[in-house]
Amino acid sequence: MKPIDVSQFDSEIAANRERLLQNLKDYTAMAFALLWQRQAIFLSATILTAFYFDPVNAVLFYVVILFCELQDYLLARRVSRLRPNEQKAISIALSGILLNTFLSASAICIYAVSVAFSQKAGGHFTPLFFLFAAALFAAMNNHQLVPALAIRLTLYGISFVVITLRDLWVEKPPVTSELWLHFFTVLFVMYFLIDCSVVFLKLYRKNLASMETLKQEHARTKAAYLVKSQFVATVSHELRTPLTSIKLSLDLLNSGALGPVPDKMKSIVETAGRNGERLSKLIDDLLDLQKIEAGEMTYRMETLDVKSFLRDSMDANARFAEAQGVALIPDYSEDPPILIKADEMRLMQVMSNMISNAVKFSHKGGNVFVGCHDKNGKTTIYVRDNGIGIPEGAQDKVFGKFSQIDSSDRRQAGGTGLGMNISKEIVEQFNGRIDYVSELGKGTTFFVEFPTIASTERHPQQA
Repeated sequence: MKPIDVSQFDSEIAANRERLLQNLKDYTAMAFALLWQRQAIFLSATILTAFYFDPVNAVLFYVVILFCELQDYLLARRVSRLRPNEQKAISIALSGILLNTFLSASAICIYAVSVAFSQKAGGHFTPLFFLFAAALFAAMNNHQLVPALAIRLTLYGISFVVITLRDLWVEKPPVTSELWLHFFTVLFVMYFLIDCSVVFLKLYRKNLASMETLKQEHARTKAAYLVKSQFVATVSHELRTPLTSIKLSLDLLNSGALGPVPDKMKSIVETAGRNGERLSKLIDDLLDLQKIEAGEMTYRMETLDVKSFLRDSMDANARFAEAQGVALIPDYSEDPPILIKADEMRLMQVMSNMISNAVKFSHKGGNVFVGCHDKNGKTTIYVRDNGIGIPEGAQDKVFGKFSQIDSSDRRQAGGTGLGMNISKEIVEQFNGRIDYVSELGKGTTFFVEFPTIASTERHPQQA
């Protein structure tokens, strides 16, 4: 005998309970959404029948319906707060909904039958239409909960048959009479309503199945993403330690601290040093990207003097610019100061990305201008080059992950394709904006904008 898998059995029970709760929530959500529409229908039916038939019965019917509608509202609020693990509460809510459905449908049926019984045989258009409208409304809007739909359609169907059979019983007409035609028409209408109910139920279940598939795909994607993030973080950390030692050794060789480097080895050692720097930057970018995606990037906000900060950022990138044969030119006046709120270390990372990009895509012997200005309470920091420019429609590539304007194997400038994406994420954390303006063949200006804290400068130009 095959042993029972208790865990699988429990998981199936939990899944069924969760599915039932979803059905209850969908049912009550629809009931709540159509609350005022139903009130308008019931009130109109009450006024119409009160005028042409018995007003006392009409008012009594409306009072009972209002009581049922109030119960529906209270049940909908209770169901919205339920959780899948509240099995007893879910069962109680289901019983309450089915009981209230029975009371509501019974009130509608009894009133429709009473109106029909007060009429002559064959003249039951009004009560039969009310029943048809109620049944069609149920088929369209109550299919989320099959037992409730079954209760309504059963009671409405019985009322249809009772009204028409009474005429046949009282009048005892021949089969060729219109009363028999009414009876057969009612049977056809009942079939039509059942068919409509089945169609809406299938559509609803198809949508539920699609949602379940999407949830499963999302769960698998999320799990794969977590594995990828953990892998990237682990590999990056494992690479950083030996790479730091390699970089330190190469820096010592290139600086001459270990003695003069033979001419034949000098270019090789310098190339190794540059590639070590690139690998270090790649690892830093991967770690930053992983922190941003995981929401673990921390920021230390402080007040910054923008102009002093720009001097530091130019000094930090001067060596790289000099190696590329490009000059960094300050494009701002020393006074007055401009203050913003930002994380200095992270903003320095943004500036390094902007300056290094400008340098890499500038012609040898060219200039890169670094400046700032304050206008209308906004501080703009910009880096302008006279390089090759960026083609139109390339913004997604500029700020995308692992993407570059020239992604071919023969591209002139290296890089991970992460710098500007990370910069965008950082700037937006400071309530700032990063963008660029460019003209192909004439150069590009990258700029970031932040709210100004204090400044007396008003510069007419914009980056």
